[in-house]
Amino acid sequence: MKLPSLRRIRNYATRCLGLRSYLKRPGDGRMRPQIRAAALVWSLLAARLLRLSSFHAVEVLVSCPRRRRALAVGQSFGDDTLAYFTERLQPEALRKALAEMVRRAKRNKAFDEQRFIGLAIDGTGAGNSCKTVCAGCRPVRNGDKEVVGEQHALVLISVVGTELVLPLDVEPYGIGDSEYAAGQRVLQRAVQEMGRRFADYLVVDAKFATAPFLNTALAMGLPVVARLKENLPELAEAARRRFDKQRPTAVFRHQGDRVEVWDADDFDPWDGLQWETVRVLRYRQHKPNGEVVEAYWLTNFTPRRVGSQSLYRMAKSRWEIENQGFNEAKNLYGLEHICHHHPNSLLICWLLTFMSLTLERLYRIRYLHRGQHPVRKSKELWWLLWQSVFDPQPTNTS
Repeated sequence: MKLPSLRRIRNYATRCLGLRSYLKRPGDGRMRPQIRAAALVWSLLAARLLRLSSFHAVEVLVSCPRRRRALAVGQSFGDDTLAYFTERLQPEALRKALAEMVRRAKRNKAFDEQRFIGLAIDGTGAGNSCKTVCAGCRPVRNGDKEVVGEQHALVLISVVGTELVLPLDVEPYGIGDSEYAAGQRVLQRAVQEMGRRFADYLVVDAKFATAPFLNTALAMGLPVVARLKENLPELAEAARRRFDKQRPTAVFRHQGDRVEVWDADDFDPWDGLQWETVRVLRYRQHKPNGEVVEAYWLTNFTPRRVGSQSLYRMAKSRWEIENQGFNEAKNLYGLEHICHHHPNSLLICWLLTFMSLTLERLYRIRYLHRGQHPVRKSKELWWLLWQSVFDPQPTNTS
């Protein structure tokens, strides 16, 4: 197999993941463009695959003819061009392209080895500034409630519960908005784009365990696995009293840990919840070092459809959006960096960041893993991509 390169990743994306039409028509809103939108979008995406997070880094990347040939970009441009371009690029076309990539991945049997495909929703902060610059800036307060800066916030929805954690969509929220409201918007849009049959469940944190949100998911035909905390005190107390008097429903080992679970499906729904009954799962995860992790989860899955072990794995998949979504996007792909402080530009950069993460994982874990080839590490692929663009400097023998 030939060594990976940005040209080969682009061929894979256009031929196998349906990005050809998007790169030709990415939703450019410029009135009289001098540089092709396809070249600008691909340069931004390629730069993120190389883990370059600033517009200036993209400018440097395309300033050399040899590097432009490696990227398949015809001409150079500056960072101000990217700022002007991302202000006017339509995020709807980018969202549809990202959804189409994941749909194609499912049709290409990327998830066939997994019984359940899950979706996870969670929010995070990204992009700090010293003062309010745009409508999306939210105040950051210290322990004394004093404003010490500004930050942007976003909600991500991602595929979880499989070998692949693939981000799907991003929804920003600012002052007067909330993570809860943004989560409902991104869920409705994702189900509309992906279809009701794409995922088998939705896993969320306790902040989303409210009657309106759970009813919205129910209307979409999507079962929910939600963390149960003290935001539902009556249900939490009822589950605690019952399970404290009972022996575990099941005991099993998972990834080297001993797990005890208590499972009951006959708790009464609270006011406004349209579920017939509420199922509660408690688990105690005993780690080899003696640490014990305990958590409660609620769901509308019936025990006949999903057993206790499968429900436990669904609950644990909640952390995949944290570890392989936000953590990698921030630490490796520069999610927190503000390239251009404009609401639409910020959204475009976030969507391109998560598109590059999805593309990298599909290419590395599925495409390069064909036949007997082992799965390459993310850092190894990143280094090979750098080698394909930046030739080593000759040795100075003078």
